[in-house]
Amino acid sequence: MIRATVAAALLTSTFALPAVAQNFPTKPITIVVPSSPGGAIDLAARLIGQKMGEAWGQSVVIENRAGASGIIGTEAIAKAAPDGHTLALVASSHAINPSLFKKLPFDTIKGFEPVALTHVVPLVLVVSPSAPFKSVKDVVAHGKAHPGEMTFASSGKGGAPHMSGELFKTLAAIDITHVPYKGSTLAHPDLISGRTTMMFDTVAAVKTQVNSDRLRALAVTSPKRSAVFPNVPTMQEAGIAGYETSTWGGLLAPAGTPKAVVGKLNAEVNRILQLADVRKTLVDAGIEPGAGSSQQFADFIASESVKWGKVAKDAGIQPE
Repeated sequence: MIRATVAAALLTSTFALPAVAQNFPTKPITIVVPSSPGGAIDLAARLIGQKMGEAWGQSVVIENRAGASGIIGTEAIAKAAPDGHTLALVASSHAINPSLFKKLPFDTIKGFEPVALTHVVPLVLVVSPSAPFKSVKDVVAHGKAHPGEMTFASSGKGGAPHMSGELFKTLAAIDITHVPYKGSTLAHPDLISGRTTMMFDTVAAVKTQVNSDRLRALAVTSPKRSAVFPNVPTMQEAGIAGYETSTWGGLLAPAGTPKAVVGKLNAEVNRILQLADVRKTLVDAGIEPGAGSSQQFADFIASESVKWGKVAKDAGIQPE
């Protein structure tokens, strides 16, 4: 689906741009990443920023503003001047947060102009090699036989890894306790040692651990198998019907940014994501390059908000 939308997105960019966009950008661009350096959205932002700067002759600054499930950095963009020079590259937590927090300092949908989906990252269910689980069915069987004894780690409350665990609990009908950490890598030592039972984490984050046999991959959460782990089944192949999740990233501009500027940014992001060196860097990290129009990204965010809202409701999660 992602590749199928590229041609249409690039075709749109061939039409003459209104005057407001012809001279854009007129000054350096800042891309705020509402997380710590090193993750998928940080990598995507730096790749896009570098290529964008080269093409447009303006510097592109990547600014990491981590904290509060991405809310701190994203709020800064909601309040920025709507001229396209200040952007945010958000993760899937952007669509999840309305289900977890009663009051956000911005409207997830109305507070921004979606620019483009930049990437999608499948998650993978991993356990310690010392755990007695060789398959997802083993995990489910143990969970039913020992309710409340199992735990699942996550990189923090509200992200796709956390909510993927909640969806697994619901669809598998087993009781597992969530143990949040302040970041993915901080959760790994306890998982490897067996102090926590399992974890849903991105393919990119656990690739090295799995390949070095420090973690065992049981299933990927995407509808198709991952090129990084071709021998690992999908969750649906492993017996969890209807299971599909991922984390993703996308570029947002403040609400009120001229449509022509959003269109120019969208066309440039789509161009960059088709570059061979950019695609290779992302794919080698277990990240699938994105594509598509700004409207497609807007529709995607809306659908993700509905999806994760249902997951939170089914899991009995009350907004704080």
